[in-house]
Amino acid sequence: MTCSQLAIRLAIRLTIRLAILGRATALATLLALGVASSAFAQASMPAPDGPPPPPAPKAATPAPAKESFGVDVTLTAKTIIYIKGNGSWDSALETLQDAFKSVYAFIDKQGIQRAGPPMTIYTEFDDTNFQFQAAVPIAEAPKDPPKGDIAVGQTPAGKALRFAYKGSFHQMEDTIYNAIPEYLDEKQLDPSGTFIEEYQTDPVTTPEDKFDIQIFVLLK
Repeated sequence: MTCSQLAIRLAIRLTIRLAILGRATALATLLALGVASSAFAQASMPAPDGPPPPPAPKAATPAPAKESFGVDVTLTAKTIIYIKGNGSWDSALETLQDAFKSVYAFIDKQGIQRAGPPMTIYTEFDDTNFQFQAAVPIAEAPKDPPKGDIAVGQTPAGKALRFAYKGSFHQMEDTIYNAIPEYLDEKQLDPSGTFIEEYQTDPVTTPEDKFDIQIFVLLK
């Protein structure tokens, strides 16, 4: 074999070896690229859906606003039919109910039109007793005035404070009527000595613990 032929064979083997090595490198590169692509694809794929998120909490329904304690009002005079009376605080409800029954009976008998909720006008009182007018507003004074204990008159008028109360009639002294004097002292207001309970529910038929009352304290 001549030197030139030997040189040619060596060159061919070297070329083949380089080709083999190049192919291995290429395969290794492709394999690496494949693994990276797979990892990238997995990373790019969205995560499987988990459990649905909990529903958003519902907005709380706002509680109805409470009426302010001690609202300034100006009372106008109303025409009323009333009966005077007096009693002790221990039996106040029973005394008032008997008085209202008498007024109701007169109104129904005469066919007089009512013009507002019944009310008690407290004119004098101390720790144990009170004087009152059990009254019902009417559209107009009757042509034939009542006689005896029942009379036609006018409600007190002027500046007053209004206090709302719902609950037991017998518990008023320990709740609302303890709070009102404290409020008047705090505001440095002088009551005139007359106050009114206006009944939003019938004082005769309403259960004792279900009263709804607007209290008006007249001021000097």
